[in-house]
Amino acid sequence: MTTPSEPGHDRPHPGLSAIMNERHQLINLAYRLLGSLADAEDVVQETYTRWYAMSRQQQDAIENPGAWLTKVASRICLNVLSSARVRRETYVGEWIPEPLPEPTEWISRQPADPADRVTLDESVNMAFLVVLESMTPAERVAFILHDVFRYSFAEVADIVGRTPAACRQLASSARRRVSAAQAPATPAARQARIVRDFKQAWEAKDIDALMGLLDPGASVIADSGGLASAVLRPIEGAEQIARSLVNFAGRLRELTILERTVNGRPGLVAQQDGVTVTVYAFEVAGDRIKHIWGVRNPEKLGPWVVGPGR
Repeated sequence: MTTPSEPGHDRPHPGLSAIMNERHQLINLAYRLLGSLADAEDVVQETYTRWYAMSRQQQDAIENPGAWLTKVASRICLNVLSSARVRRETYVGEWIPEPLPEPTEWISRQPADPADRVTLDESVNMAFLVVLESMTPAERVAFILHDVFRYSFAEVADIVGRTPAACRQLASSARRRVSAAQAPATPAARQARIVRDFKQAWEAKDIDALMGLLDPGASVIADSGGLASAVLRPIEGAEQIARSLVNFAGRLRELTILERTVNGRPGLVAQQDGVTVTVYAFEVAGDRIKHIWGVRNPEKLGPWVVGPGR
């Protein structure tokens, strides 16, 4: 990104490097708030546009540019979240947050910009992001800013336009939602083994083996946005899920299923002719799969479209 060529902007700003170094933090914040990398990038672009629209004198008057950028980005995200609720009422089928690969497999943007990569941790696993979708925009912003990015409630209040006490209540309400929906922690190695066993059973079209790996009350949610074939409502129950997955694999020729890390956890990717058509994220509770999210909307598969086989 370049600075505008106007009077006062004809020499490098002493703090330009520091300003641009905030981009990684802003991308990480906006993705967690919105669940969409495309929307996060738009928010960050708009944030920087507002910064560079100011005069040099106005920029110099800002004591903490990083805090200013975070405040502006968070407020834009709050507006986007409010409008997103309306947009998703007309979305075809279920809406799932955009899945992200490991940074080493970030392949959609050339040249790849490290600042556009989201740091993968527990605050971006798919189960966590899905719970965030159930929150009000204010709850989500207050919770992410305070619990994930460790901003004080006084700072959060300044961003969302409420009192610190109100922000504390918002974050507390959000925290209860997360706690109620959170499955008991399963070690990463065990998750990987269960997902690998699931992959092998699926490839073998072994319905009994699939059922044995699924929680009796498991659910599958697919997101196609109307741009790819997919069931429009959740599939529930181990047997129904197993049969549906086998039927799905049977309808697609030369389907290759690969083990991948999806939002920091073991997942699967389905490819046809080397092109990713679905990304699967899992929630494992104990030794059973509790939830599966399958993203088929091609607009959400940018970083995954073509990748090396394994």
